[in-house]
Amino acid sequence: MTKLSVNINKIATLRNARGGDNPNVVKVALDCETFGADGITVHPRPDERHIRRKDVFDLRGVLKTEFNIEGYPSNEFIDLALKAKPAQVTLVPDKPDQLTSNAGWDTKTNLEFLSEVLDTFKKAGIRTSVFVETDLEMLDYAAKAGTDRVELYTEPYAAMYGKNREAAIAPFLTAAKHARSLGLGLNAGHDLSLVNLAYMHENIPWLDEVSIGHALICDALYLGLEKTIEEYKNCLH
Repeated sequence: MTKLSVNINKIATLRNARGGDNPNVVKVALDCETFGADGITVHPRPDERHIRRKDVFDLRGVLKTEFNIEGYPSNEFIDLALKAKPAQVTLVPDKPDQLTSNAGWDTKTNLEFLSEVLDTFKKAGIRTSVFVETDLEMLDYAAKAGTDRVELYTEPYAAMYGKNREAAIAPFLTAAKHARSLGLGLNAGHDLSLVNLAYMHENIPWLDEVSIGHALICDALYLGLEKTIEEYKNCLH
């Protein structure tokens, strides 16, 4: 079954907008687990504009499902992840001031760098995933770098879905099959929603995990968090 990992960055953004501790990031994460989430994802950034370092350790001590930390593998990020020991680290090629992850790694150009970072995490017993687009060569070099999984950057799929869903899914299906042939686990994330998630899962049922934050939190404003997680889980059945 494809797991649903809920990205709670937006909860931290809301908290930070007023200071204090409302909403409480840890409570929301635990509620997500209670409501059926299979994992929690955070993306701490250097400026701590949403998830803070303290949040990472507060969460690590209480979560019962899989904890996924994503980010650019700076020395600070590597140190944080090695201390927190999540189930999975997802490497993204973000600049420090980047608004959101909007491109995959050039795994060929960064092969040596990624290989060293991935080896560090694997020696620590942490599963690794690398954020990539659907270019098959990038998948090849992700495998050469030694990652356990890749996470497909799905914004292009979401953008095209309303116009031509068959055309939208085609490159992702090809990439997913190629990843499977390389022995890589497969995650997906970015702009997946209640509108487009079920169709992706129908075509790529061997997805290991989807990581969803922005759309899920937006839906929760109308449906409530418990009902929203239920609806996303229904898309993955």
